[in-house]
Amino acid sequence: MRYFSSTQAIRKLQQGFTLIELLVVLAIIGTLLSLALPRYNGSVDKTKEAVLRQNVATLRDAIDKFHGDTGKYPQSLDDLVDKQYLRRIPLDPVTNSEKTWVVVPSMDADEQGIADVKSGASGKSRTGQLFQDW
Repeated sequence: MRYFSSTQAIRKLQQGFTLIELLVVLAIIGTLLSLALPRYNGSVDKTKEAVLRQNVATLRDAIDKFHGDTGKYPQSLDDLVDKQYLRRIPLDPVTNSEKTWVVVPSMDADEQGIADVKSGASGKSRTGQLFQDW
């Protein structure tokens, strides 16, 4: 049976990792990241699209309720907040701004105001549909 002296044990602990061991660990980490990152980015895009659809639906619902209650369309999105149909103007998650909504005016000459709202984001969704068509 062979016994190590205390200096040999200390020397063994101080050696650390070899370059090959570090490269193997980095290769494993890189492989795992290359598998996980596309899934993460895809889920972030999917979530942004879901939030965008919900925010557009919320704005359209508020415009419809405003029109139903007052008999006219709001003149700006801020009117919806002022009259408490919305707590605040929702954020467009693709542009990350509440100022990029594209307002669609009423086609009725007697009723001026905002009849609809669309996203001001450029680009396409994962399904190929333009964000501006939502």
